[in-house]
Amino acid sequence: MAGKALLVLLSFYFSQFSYSQQNTGKFSILFYNVENLFDTYDNPETEDNYFTPEGEYRWTGKRMNLKLLNISKAILGASGWNVPDIVIFCEIENRDVLEKLINNTPLKSYPYKIIHKDSPDRRGIDVGMIYNQERFYPLEYTYYQVEVNRKKIDTREILYISGVVNGTDTLHIFGNHWPSRYSGFMETRSLRNAAARILKIKVDELVQKYRSPKIVITGDFNDNPEDESLFEVLMAKMVEGPIVENQLYNLFFNRKRVSSGTLKYQSQWFIFDQIIVSGSLLTPNTGISATPENAKIVELPFLLEHDEKFGGKKPFRTYYGFSYNGGFSDHLPVLLELNTVN
Repeated sequence: MAGKALLVLLSFYFSQFSYSQQNTGKFSILFYNVENLFDTYDNPETEDNYFTPEGEYRWTGKRMNLKLLNISKAILGASGWNVPDIVIFCEIENRDVLEKLINNTPLKSYPYKIIHKDSPDRRGIDVGMIYNQERFYPLEYTYYQVEVNRKKIDTREILYISGVVNGTDTLHIFGNHWPSRYSGFMETRSLRNAAARILKIKVDELVQKYRSPKIVITGDFNDNPEDESLFEVLMAKMVEGPIVENQLYNLFFNRKRVSSGTLKYQSQWFIFDQIIVSGSLLTPNTGISATPENAKIVELPFLLEHDEKFGGKKPFRTYYGFSYNGGFSDHLPVLLELNTVN
């Protein structure tokens, strides 16, 4: 009888522990540029033939499965005991790789669902997300294509989703992967400004439709917080002075980039992956809220490796050029933890 009583007591303890982990008053959103998460098949409609077993990267099922396992490890370790409730990705090829991620890795223990749409990007890389269906109830979602002079361009679309957070309040989320600097900073600046204009229009529409909507904007913007696209076009400001509910605030605006960031080029760190919120989230009240301290770059030790050429650390990435490195990504994830109050 004593053994049975102990078993009942332990069962009660662990059930209460599990319940407390699921109801901590925290809700977390992770953004992760996962560096070319492709399947191994050639899609004739996109430029993905590099990522096949016969392609230049020699991308095999074994390498893909290791990358999926690595990504799951990063997600599970990102916020301690509280596994992220929402994970937004960029550089994923299709829905199939997300299906593999949530079904064939340790993430299968969590009730994740997928939101995804194929983008017009010529390489076929998309923005998508997974969410814990027990903690987030989607109300609507759509994708917005980037336009220049009313002409749609072949780049990643902006994901918009609204939903109810942990039964408390409605949150509006935008996931981004803006045009890269591959052809040069000045040559591509207008494309990122165009993405910022589309996003600003959609944010302003929410402000007109709802009273002080609570907004989270995250993504790989391929610009730093003080660059024109984010600071002047999107008007995402530093957190200072009185908080204005419908103003956008970049929670990474004043981060030092001497020895850390979200990606590294030669000896220089950049913060291209950021979290921006509406002032209404920085005003604590009932529902959901955040503070600047709630946003962080996820710098888990296994996501970094020693930089032998330039010193310090650098992201432990999957490839260097065409040379396979077996790591995680060339970007570090960024995390926002929200406080929820019924």
